Amino acid sequence: MNMMKAMTAVSVKVRRQYDTTFKREAVAHWLASGKSAEVVAHELGLSPGRLFAWHSLLGPPVREVRAAAGFRAYEATTYMFSIIRGSLSIADIETHLLKPIERSELAKLHQAALDEAPYLRRRAQAVIFYRSGISLEAIMRVLILSRNALKRYVRSFDAGGVDGLLERRHWKRGTKAENPKLRELVLSVIHSPPSRFGFNRTSWTIKLMKGALQAKGYLIGRNVISRIIKAEGYGFWKAKVCLTSNDPDYEQKVKKITGILAKLKADEKFFSIDEFGPFAVKMQGGRSYMKAGQVRVVPQFQKSKGVLILTAALELSENQVTHFYSAHKNTDEMVKLLDLLLEKYADQSRIYLSWDAASWHASKRFYARVKEINSSKYRAVHKCPRVKLAPLPSRAQFLNVIESVFSGMAQSVIHNSDYQSVAEAIAAIDRHFAERNQEFKDSPKRAGGKI
Repeated sequence: MNMMKAMTAVSVKVRRQYDTTFKREAVAHWLASGKSAEVVAHELGLSPGRLFAWHSLLGPPVREVRAAAGFRAYEATTYMFSIIRGSLSIADIETHLLKPIERSELAKLHQAALDEAPYLRRRAQAVIFYRSGISLEAIMRVLILSRNALKRYVRSFDAGGVDGLLERRHWKRGTKAENPKLRELVLSVIHSPPSRFGFNRTSWTIKLMKGALQAKGYLIGRNVISRIIKAEGYGFWKAKVCLTSNDPDYEQKVKKITGILAKLKADEKFFSIDEFGPFAVKMQGGRSYMKAGQVRVVPQFQKSKGVLILTAALELSENQVTHFYSAHKNTDEMVKLLDLLLEKYADQSRIYLSWDAASWHASKRFYARVKEINSSKYRAVHKCPRVKLAPLPSRAQFLNVIESVFSGMAQSVIHNSDYQSVAEAIAAIDRHFAERNQEFKDSPKRAGGKI
């Protein structure tokens, strides 16, 4: 009983039978329609494989079908190049069409195949060749097209005629970049940190901007983003480090210094004072002219031949440098420099000393020495000028004029140097300052133009 139920439950699939006449008509319809095997098989309720099998068994050779339309296979290349050169008229093309095209549409295709832009000419030519029964491979070889592109052109013509085939689907150059909504979106992304969009970065790149906009649902390429950014005047720039001072009395101190310089008399001198170093006397690196492919090598670890500290004062009105070498940076060296300036400029009525906020520049012992010098009793005995202090704001080394003098000295006689002893280095520095002082004596120029 169970076996009988199992047998009745089995369904029997009946194999469809097609006679020879139906097979031949199906193959002929496929070859004459110009459609793909998949499309024709779907229309007839068949599988594409069955259609190909019938074609190989019963269908006429392709060359016979083409010959029926008046076109021979071995003439395909000559025929295609005749259309490309414009040698064939519309009437000539009509005699070779395997699947007819309306005369008005064929006239548009013929015109487009000759006069349109190159990429549109190829579209029109591909359709004419295909409707003339030429194989896809031959068309692809002559027009240098892919199979997918050729099929796409045929489908476009079948769906929309010549107008659909020649429709320009690409964005015109600049269309998206000129879209005000897109420009506003791109700028809003630039003005927001990448972390807001889930990126672990602190600065934007074009690729990240594209990802952020696509996450919002906007399809936009990197080239369009780049054009929008450039059109708005944006670019990738390195941040400029601003020289600042945290001195609460910054403005008052600078105003005092500029006031002194503006009213400086002929018998008064203003000095910018600082120390350079300590620096080791050894082979130094630097920029120099080198032949292409050659690189000057400076050992990272070297045995120092000695250490130098340069203490100097720059007189701004005559641009003269007074310097000596110190073993340490301390109050003793400042007192030594003060005494040197008092001796050298004894004929002046007043000298001003300006320096940064280093501790030894403002020690109690130094202030006591200045107070002693300014006393009437001391000045009567030693016949020296009065000393006034004009300290720079704290952390305002950029206002110290002598820093630029030290920079020029280092570039001239320290960079690229390889002195064999401390004495040799001292001789080079002394000569540099001697030549510099003589140059400004011969061609006077005040120092400290910015301040």
